[in-house]
Amino acid sequence: MSKVLVMDYPKCVGCLSCMQACSAKHEALVNPILSRIDIVKLMMRIECVPIACQQCETAACNAICPVNAISRDDVLGRVTVNYYRCIGCRMCVTACPFGCMSFDSMNKRVFKCELCDGDPMCVRFCQHDALQYVEASEQGGIKRTALAEKISGIVHKITSAMGTA
Repeated sequence: MSKVLVMDYPKCVGCLSCMQACSAKHEALVNPILSRIDIVKLMMRIECVPIACQQCETAACNAICPVNAISRDDVLGRVTVNYYRCIGCRMCVTACPFGCMSFDSMNKRVFKCELCDGDPMCVRFCQHDALQYVEASEQGGIKRTALAEKISGIVHKITSAMGTA
């Protein structure tokens, strides 16, 4: 059985340790902009929400990729990018409903969470247990679905507020 990244957003204090660890692991420097996980601080609230790729079963990023550079690794239960195939068109960035695909303008490539090959650094460095890497189960699925709905609602509120501003 594969594992999933579960985010317990009420425990997140917004310390950014997960983002720093992620960028250090993947970029060999601490630059949260290049992190594969993001912490969204809600406007007018103290609440912080960690956001990373949901490793969707039917991933929109995979479906839209014109060169089939994105695929699902069922062994680790993750969606991966083949950087040799990727042409940097960024269609996957626009297709992701959670905003979890990013583009590195310096290296001209997309990037996303790929679960650190089964040992996520963000989980290791989260001092508040807001992030967990657990066996996929019905309970894990329920938590991921609840988080996805919460994130979707937050994104909708933010984009609605931006549209009326």
